[in-house]
Parts: sequence; structure tokens; C-alpha cells
Amino acid sequence: MLLPITATPATTVGSAPPKDDPAKISDAAHQFESLLIGQMMKGMQDSEGGWMGTDEDDASASAMDYAQEMFAQSLSAGGGLGLAKLVAKGLTPPPPKS
Repeated sequence: MLLPITATPATTVGSAPPKDDPAKISDAAHQFESLLIGQMMKGMQDSEGGWMGTDEDDASASAMDYAQEMFAQSLSAGGGLGLAKLVAKGLTPPPPKS
């Protein structure tokens, strides 16, 4: 049985979701900071030949990559380096003047 398709404001033709939604801006800023932290950690790991100078097999490398990604996301969600707040502030439009 097919259900009827209904249009919502976000999917109506000619109507786009607001690009300056503060929640979306904040989420994107946190994702950016998380990605940046993850890349910094990966760079540190690559320069040392593995964490604590140990060689890794493929399974431990995958596990470590996942752990780094989760750590970077958690760090960013908790305030991280403060970059997400600065990025969000720079992308958020100023309130209209009355």
C-alpha cells in the first residue's frame, strides 16, 4: 500500500531551509572542530610511527582511528579548543537592529 506524499515546509519546491539556523551553525562548527582535532591527533600518531612508538597491525590501526575519532568528537562536544564557539560566532548573523 502506497502512502500519500505530503510536502513539509523544508521540502516545498522553491522553499529552502534557513541557512542561518543557529543550531545548524553550532553543529557544523562542532563537527569542524572535531575534524580538526582528529587530524591533529592523526598527524601526531603518524609522525611517531604509532602511539608510544609501537608498530600496529591493521586491526589495531582501525581501532585506534575509531578511538581517535570518538575522542575528538567528545572533546569538541565538551568545549574542545574553543574553536567551535569562535566559528559559530563568526557564522551567526547579527541580530536585526531595531
